[in-house]
Parts: sequence; C-alpha cells; structure tokens
Amino acid sequence: MRLDTAIVGATKRLSPSSDSPRLDAEILLCKSIDMPRSYVFAHPEDEVDPLTLRYFETLVARRLDGEPMAYIIGMREFWSQELMVSPATLIPRPETELVVDLALREIPRKAACQILDLGTGSGAIAIAIAVERPLCGITATDFSVAALAIAAENVRQINLPNVTCIEGNWTAPVADQRFDVIVSNPPYVNDDDAALLTLRYEPRAALAAGGDGLDDLRILASDCAAILTKDGCLILEHGAEQQQVVTALLEAADWVDIACHNDLAGKPRVTVARHNGK
Repeated sequence: MRLDTAIVGATKRLSPSSDSPRLDAEILLCKSIDMPRSYVFAHPEDEVDPLTLRYFETLVARRLDGEPMAYIIGMREFWSQELMVSPATLIPRPETELVVDLALREIPRKAACQILDLGTGSGAIAIAIAVERPLCGITATDFSVAALAIAAENVRQINLPNVTCIEGNWTAPVADQRFDVIVSNPPYVNDDDAALLTLRYEPRAALAAGGDGLDDLRILASDCAAILTKDGCLILEHGAEQQQVVTALLEAADWVDIACHNDLAGKPRVTVARHNGK
C-alpha cells in the first residue's frame, strides 16, 4: 500500500473520533515508518511493507479507542520543548504554561533563586523554568516513581544540570529546605466528575483529589509556607470554577497578596499568593 493511500484510509476511519484526523493519520504513519512528516509529503508513492502496515493499524486502533496521541507517540510539546510522556504522567496542557509565565515574572533573569515544582509529573513546569532561568536551582518532586523517571529522563535529554528530581509526597522530601518560588499543578478534579471518563488514559492519582477536588490544594495551602523564603511566592493551578474556594483556602492559612490569573481562554486558572506578608 502506498503512503498516501494509507493516510487517506486512516483519515476516513479517524474522522468520527478525532478533531484532526488527517494530522493524526500522518503522525501515526510517520511513527510507523520512523520518518519525519516531510518524508511522507515528498514520497507519497512509497510502498508500506506488510509488517509496518500492521504496526500502523495497531496505532490507528489505539487512537480509535480514544487513547491520546501524546501517549501513542510518547511525546508532547510544552514551552517549545519536546517532552517524553507516558500513562504514568499527565499530558502537559497549554493552560499550564501560565504557571511558567507567572513564575518567570517572579524570578529575575540573573537571579540564582531556588524553585520548587511539587507534583512534577513529566517535569514540564520545572524544565520550562530551568531553560529560561539557567542560574536557578530547580527541585522537582513527585510521589510516583514512574512519573519521576519520565521527568528525570526529560531533564537528561534536554541536558539541564540545574534540575534535581526527588521522590516524595508534596513538601515532605524537602521539609528542611527553603525556596523562593513554589509552583504546582496538583490534582483538582472531583472524584465523581464525569470528566474523568474522558481522561481515562491519564493517571487518576494526578487528576482526582477527593469529593470536592480540593484535598491536595488544602495540603499545599497548609504546608508550603514553612518552606518559603521571605518575599517568596506560591503559584497554584486549579480548576476554572475553583477561584473563590482556592482564595478562601489560602486566606484561612494566612496567605496574603492573593491574585488569580486567567488563562488564554479567559478562565481563572492560576492563583499566586504570599504568606503572612512575606
């Protein structure tokens, strides 16, 4: 079968279940033949051997079943970096880049600050900050050994000596350290939220946080002040409908200068706070 014929056939099959069926088909075929998309465009008449075609069909079937493209190809772009992802990690999303943007506003370019990324997953936030602020030391923690292995491999591949990955739950592994900026994209989905069904391929522990979706946000509001330096700040991603309740949680834990920022879709997505006037 020719490359272009394989793409046309897969595009038709993927159309009912994908917002970008042609692109998905091209990317899956390129993964199957281990060539860039430019090769497919330049050589549409090339034949796909039977073994490769069977592999391509298994990838298309996975996509038809609803598996995210990022997991099928094992990669996702975030802050202009190609990152490895796996079912052990969340797929980095564009709205999370707001966390990076707000952190960079807090960190002078030539400063040697200490930054903490809690629940790092694939390492996306930590890596983005490390790339932009090479003089800073970034510590990335996660309780998931499998997720932390992905983060560490991303750090290695991008060659970032200023990032350290540490296993542990929230602030526990760094309780004796102090940080100028703490960032986190914690779980914040209700345990019974119907959205979890559409996210079934992603790790539930990185998404769901109790009956009201606030279990982990409560922990961060309570524990992060103890490891924050004077004038430091906490930057938290949360659900668009959680702005007021997150503000209330932070106020109850004596955080001040609390401000919520909207993502590119105009939804309240990330809250920044300082503790007790620090």
